[in-house]
Amino acid sequence: MDKSAAAADDVERGDYEQEHERTGTVWTATAHIVTAVIGSGVLALAWSVAQLGWVAGPLALAGFACVTYYTSTLLANAYRAPHPVTGDRNRTYMDAVRSYLSPREVFMCGIAQYVNLWGTMVGYTITATISMAAIRQTDCSRRNGGADARCDASGTVLMLAFSVVQVVLSQFPGLEHITWLSVVAAVMSFAYSFIGLGLSVGQWVSHGGGLGGRIAGAAAASSTKKLWNVLLALGNIAFAYTFAEVLIEIQDTLKSPPAENKTMKKASMYGIGATTIFYISVGCAGYAAFGSNAPGNILTAAGLGPFWLVDIANMCLILHLIGAYQVYAQPIFASVERWAASRWPEAKFINSAYTVSIPLMQRGSVTVAPYKLVLRTVIVVATTVVAMMIPFFNAVLGLLGAFSFWPLTVYFPISMHIAQGKITKGRKWYLLQGLSMVCLMISVAVGIGSVTDIVDSLKVSSNPFKTVS
Repeated sequence: MDKSAAAADDVERGDYEQEHERTGTVWTATAHIVTAVIGSGVLALAWSVAQLGWVAGPLALAGFACVTYYTSTLLANAYRAPHPVTGDRNRTYMDAVRSYLSPREVFMCGIAQYVNLWGTMVGYTITATISMAAIRQTDCSRRNGGADARCDASGTVLMLAFSVVQVVLSQFPGLEHITWLSVVAAVMSFAYSFIGLGLSVGQWVSHGGGLGGRIAGAAAASSTKKLWNVLLALGNIAFAYTFAEVLIEIQDTLKSPPAENKTMKKASMYGIGATTIFYISVGCAGYAAFGSNAPGNILTAAGLGPFWLVDIANMCLILHLIGAYQVYAQPIFASVERWAASRWPEAKFINSAYTVSIPLMQRGSVTVAPYKLVLRTVIVVATTVVAMMIPFFNAVLGLLGAFSFWPLTVYFPISMHIAQGKITKGRKWYLLQGLSMVCLMISVAVGIGSVTDIVDSLKVSSNPFKTVS
């Protein structure tokens, strides 16, 4: 490793080398897991169940939950190395991979993590725009004679508005300066999730309580289209369960004794169990209420609940996405800035900084570096451009689920477990590799389905966000 790379690595790991007080318990860890897992992916579950049907839908939700829980227990053991109880701590997902696997796999893990982070930023930009357009449509309907009113809601303008907010928030040095935003985002995620569930149940009851939909799921124009929809549904479910990349960080908050891995396994069981019950409730309630017509985003369903409550849910979603975007963006900013600083260590532009006073901030001022201002703005703008090019909610969530599920949730935890336990070829080794291979095939199939749906959607409309009704 050359000096610049070593320096960058030291910077990356330096903050974690300082000991900090660990007071977390199984209940705080459970709360962190539920907060990390439940997000905008929950909005696509009714549509996902609709594509899979009354049997395959709940089974898919339960199946992904089982795989996620099992690999979470393996990942919990990787918190310490080489022994899961007495070894040295690994305080990030990347540290754990670095402790057990080869440099090549560490590099691949970094690629998977950062692509997933950036892809989620794209997905959040799209989702926020859809919610803003839904609020505008509701307002238009009130002013122009009911839900059937046609209104132009320019997705481009709304998306740019969301991105301007992100450009401003991105100038804060790190998440520690906007902790309040993360707290607000977490509260908002629970608010719109439970509002969505309540509205779906209310819609179902208002229709007499009968079950809509079909055992085999929603019909499609062709068998090929049906296949793509099923694959998209699986990708949406995979995305909804993704939290492996923050598991190690959650575990690093736990006190010991008892051993951290033991506590984390219990927290994973409680957190994933509670989330699965909630997910099945949301997915099945939405399918029961809307049948095969369940929308890709449950908050955009025609005739859903009182307008004011739907608007509150969409506003909660927007606030959540504003904060969650920064949670995913800040690690990317930090990585790019470390690379730039190590690449041009003597550049005046890189080393210049100015102090700006901000009255409402607790610290009173913030340091602004021109090169950070430019880099962060460029990243947000690039993210917005990509979101404008492919503004397709379910397809993008499916693609993100396909890309993140296998490598981060399955492959690396299994590989580290094999390395830690020195498991040689035998029954257990083949079973673990078989599970990894099955999940890989599902991820590849979902990725193909998502890309195909994006291509087909682009063929149908060159400007799909021009009107959102």
